[in-house]
Amino acid sequence: MSKTSAGARMGDDQALALYQELRGTPGESFDRVAARLELTEAERDSAHAELVALGLIEPAPAATTATASGTSTTATTAVCPDSGRAPDSAFTTSGTTVVAPDVALLRLLQHERDRLENRLAETSRAQTTLETLAGPFLRAGLEPATDVEVEIVDDADRIRRELADVTASVRGSVQSMLTGSVRRDEMAAALEHDREQIARGVAVQAMYSHRVGQVPEMIQYLAERAALGVEIRLSPVVPMNMVLADECFALLPTDPRDPDSAAILARGPGLVRSYRALYAYCWQAATPYGQEEPPQNGGDGLTEQQRAALRMLASGVKDEQVARNLGVSLRTVSRLISEVMQELGAASRFEAGVKAARLGLLDGESPDQPPA
Repeated sequence: MSKTSAGARMGDDQALALYQELRGTPGESFDRVAARLELTEAERDSAHAELVALGLIEPAPAATTATASGTSTTATTAVCPDSGRAPDSAFTTSGTTVVAPDVALLRLLQHERDRLENRLAETSRAQTTLETLAGPFLRAGLEPATDVEVEIVDDADRIRRELADVTASVRGSVQSMLTGSVRRDEMAAALEHDREQIARGVAVQAMYSHRVGQVPEMIQYLAERAALGVEIRLSPVVPMNMVLADECFALLPTDPRDPDSAAILARGPGLVRSYRALYAYCWQAATPYGQEEPPQNGGDGLTEQQRAALRMLASGVKDEQVARNLGVSLRTVSRLISEVMQELGAASRFEAGVKAARLGLLDGESPDQPPA
């Protein structure tokens, strides 16, 4: 056994012997019992500290009583103040209360229980604080990246105001696709708006259908926009009216087939990025302004039956279904397709479809017919 272990063992034995002596000799002081056991001052202090830590002894409460001579004396009580037990469980010996082992054990257990309850209360308060932080405060920290707001607006004046406010404050880019012409009385203001945005370094892109680009007043308007620096492309089919500003705003109709339907105002990059991807796809398929197909073999000589057959084939309809839809034979369908290819100057069905798309023959109207 090491000296340290032996010393600890000896200290435990001394504390036990001192405690037993105190219990066996009520009325004797702690110091006298320690002296009788021949403990050094250090051993006495060590044993005293151990017994106090275990709750086996504690200072006795003093009670002052008056004597006949008028002086006061101090006496010690024979009952432990906290235990409420009779002298067999706690008694006083010259200023020191000796506590029975079972009482000391119960006190230690109660103390530990109180400590655990306090710790649980602290943990509960910490959990409440964390829940508060993880609730509205955490959501507030994430909102700038994920917040999406969608509003349906059917007031035309409100739509124009929202669009003007957003495009006036845009910093990066404005992208638009329009299915119809711009009103003549709005062209001058629109051109001035383009001029202001481009002067601020905003990239402006606009997409129109081929047939809109052939309307007389639109020809001059598009030329002026292009001269200002607006990127313009023409597409066989423009799916809907749409305006995008940076990655934070989108304006589009609730019904793409009805330009006069209520508008959807969408805010937030989480949703606007999807519309930007759609716009990018349509933009890549469109023809840059000024690079349109020359007018020769423009399909002007196609009959309505040939145009109908062309549109169905471009949509992926099989020859048999085209024949049933037109009420003709397969041989007639083959002849119609040959005539279309000859009119468009195409060597294959695929090339005929590409040329028809570029000429705006697949949107249901002839290329020279202005929009309604």
